[in-house]
Amino acid sequence: MTDKEHRKPQNAPRWLGPVARNGTALIPPITAARWLLVLIVIAGIYFFHGFVVPMLAALVLAFASWPLYTRLVARVGGSRTIAASLAILFILLFLIVPISIAITYTVGEVREWIGWAAEVNKFGAPPPMWILRLPVIGGWLGHQWAAYIGNPGAIGDLMQIVSGAHIGNIYRAVVATGGSAFHLVLTLLFMLITLFFVYRDGSSFTRQVDLLGERILPTRWERISRVVPATISSTVTGMTLIAIGEGLVLGTAYWLAGVPSPVTFGLITGIMALIPGGAPLSFTLVSLYLLASGSYVAGIALFAWGAVELFIVDKTIRPRLIGGPIKLPFLPTFFGLVGGVKTMGLLGLFIGPVLMALMVSIWREWMREVELSDVREATTTPRTETETEIISVRDEDGEVAVLHKTVIRSDR
Repeated sequence: MTDKEHRKPQNAPRWLGPVARNGTALIPPITAARWLLVLIVIAGIYFFHGFVVPMLAALVLAFASWPLYTRLVARVGGSRTIAASLAILFILLFLIVPISIAITYTVGEVREWIGWAAEVNKFGAPPPMWILRLPVIGGWLGHQWAAYIGNPGAIGDLMQIVSGAHIGNIYRAVVATGGSAFHLVLTLLFMLITLFFVYRDGSSFTRQVDLLGERILPTRWERISRVVPATISSTVTGMTLIAIGEGLVLGTAYWLAGVPSPVTFGLITGIMALIPGGAPLSFTLVSLYLLASGSYVAGIALFAWGAVELFIVDKTIRPRLIGGPIKLPFLPTFFGLVGGVKTMGLLGLFIGPVLMALMVSIWREWMREVELSDVREATTTPRTETETEIISVRDEDGEVAVLHKTVIRSDR
């Protein structure tokens, strides 16, 4: 058999299709570029997803403090590098350091609580007198204490039912929380580094984002891009910073009133202040504890101080900071708080409500556009009216015929 017999004819089918004779690429360049861009984005998300939390925290702080930062830039003669360095120093001294000190004291107090719970779980304990002295519910709470807490081993059984973990494991987990402090310090360090460059290069980056936004949403970008920073600034100043202030003020009041673990209760009050009605509930419960413990003057004074402080904050400080109250519903605020803590940890206390407020703001802006479009259509659509006229016509024989004539009138 010769070589020609082994060769396939020219018109024989090929496994991968016909071979292009003019040098056409198998994959068009634009398709290859798009897939390459998608792969780069996926790789970036995979390798840098750990920096999302500090980046979001930096953006939230930058949006909230940008008006103050612009004043600082003007004071230092327009040097953005010096202004960014001073802004980072102020945030470190007046925000991060006090919160870190409060968290350190809180961890120590919570360890004491869990140590007390371990002792009660081992030997048992009668209900405290201040619980029995509570009006209306004191007897019921004492019975529940005796049933679920007072007996030896009762707290361990309760913890195992609720969380599935033994009380000893929970105690060791709380003691070992210091090991996660290094991760928290790294997160704060990355946040501060990101915040420095956001301050320094924020204006030029904003111009670039505006150029891209006008290409994506040419008719809506300008309005939406201005709603976003205003919403974040209002949420941070109106909710987060005021919640921190209420936690500090009421925590100091707890300490002066002789409340045990005042730092922990102050931190809980600050977290509850993020939720509408949370701060009044917190200092009211602490005041009831003081009254039930026999400290009548301290309990009444604490309740009066909390009511006055809350009135001053809601009626004077909050409107001046944000130009009016934040009308954020309770449910989105609660979901933002819980979801932020569950997803992002401690920083989620600040980021979660901000993101939820941003979503609610965009939703309201969307509804506003729909309502305005409906109003425009109603004003531009001509109004038509239909009337029926009755016409009497007499024929040649003298008979009268009634004709109905429909007339359509338009405003146009």
